[in-house]
Amino acid sequence: MIRKGTVMKLFNGFEKEYELRHSKIWPEMVQMLHKYGAKNYSIFLDKESNNLFAYVEIENEERWNKTGETEICKKWWEYMKDIMETNKDNSPVSIELREVFHLD
Repeated sequence: MIRKGTVMKLFNGFEKEYELRHSKIWPEMVQMLHKYGAKNYSIFLDKESNNLFAYVEIENEERWNKTGETEICKKWWEYMKDIMETNKDNSPVSIELREVFHLD
């Protein structure tokens, strides 16, 4: 299992909207994430900075990297672009973190 951590940025004032949208995540988005090997996926919010910390466990890095090519992922990015920092393709601006410690 590969553990991945990333940081993204939520626009000020959209904390509740971000939570609401994720509480109603589309079933087809969940299916796609599972199909591409995502397990134990969590997103945390730092209220002081509006940084989002995402943690996910994946089976295969190459397969995981193809999630952004799916239509449902592109649709989700379009849906979320008004409340968080995004790239030109609507994907979230995301900084991948390097794991420096792990304890089971």
